[in-house]
Amino acid sequence: MLGDVLLIEEKHRLAGEKIIEYILKNKKEQMTVAISGESGTGKTELAHVIAKGLRAHGIFAKPIHIDNYYRILPLERTEWRQKNGIEKVVGYDEYDWAAIYKNIADFKQKTYSTMPCVDLVTEQVDMLTTNFGSVDMLIIDGLYAIKTEDVDLKIFIDITYHDTGKAQKLRGKEPQNEYRMKVLLKEHDMVRNLKEKANIVISKDYQVDFL
Repeated sequence: MLGDVLLIEEKHRLAGEKIIEYILKNKKEQMTVAISGESGTGKTELAHVIAKGLRAHGIFAKPIHIDNYYRILPLERTEWRQKNGIEKVVGYDEYDWAAIYKNIADFKQKTYSTMPCVDLVTEQVDMLTTNFGSVDMLIIDGLYAIKTEDVDLKIFIDITYHDTGKAQKLRGKEPQNEYRMKVLLKEHDMVRNLKEKANIVISKDYQVDFL
């Protein structure tokens, strides 16, 4: 996302180093990595640390953020969710999975690809073109990223929305009100079901557990 604020801490760096070591030992051609967890758990920070760290080993990894793929535009999403019922619409189906899989396919075919990118300043969606010809690895981060099929490595950050209240306020992406708390609760129920899909679980204190 354009204008996103990354709060990279030592815990992200330490966890990233362990995951990079694992990736180097288990690397595949055109490898895909997915990182899931509830809002504010550090998915984007971890993806950034891993991608930057891999550069030192000559590996070009590109993060893509599933939050760019919402079907409903940012300026319209709150009203749409409230009108249609948060319990009914918040979840997997809010995302354009066809577009996500199209971009993954373009990566694997090492071709040019056009992807959405939310500008957090204007709250508009821009379309950016990427040349995957020189990209070795794709890192997909988002609430439901490890739901993505045919991903080589799935990482789950095992922290709940109760634990991330401070991080939510610091990031300032959305107001902390009754609406937002209802969304976080629904996301919590959806995300927790994905933990069993993970190859790596990061605990509340950011310890890395390889399954």
